[in-house]
Amino acid sequence: MPWINEGIRAYDEGVASKDDIDTGMELGTNVPMGPLTLADHIGLDVCLHASETLHEELGDRYKPAYLLKRKVEAGDLGKKTGQGFYEYE
Repeated sequence: MPWINEGIRAYDEGVASKDDIDTGMELGTNVPMGPLTLADHIGLDVCLHASETLHEELGDRYKPAYLLKRKVEAGDLGKKTGQGFYEYE
């Protein structure tokens, strides 16, 4: 979850585009999908819950990204709703 949360935070702060963050992590760490795509596949609501649990147990370093909270509040939960960081049919 920290990896996903940091990817979301970097995107929210304008460090890079969502595609660049995902591609950079895929190429740089040899994973099959980047953090934003992975979050969409898991479900943003599930990611938020896991991040909130880490935050409660381990402190502020694991605080959920603000953009993650906003997307969940908006009902953009990822692949299961057709909209997350990416759009799905």
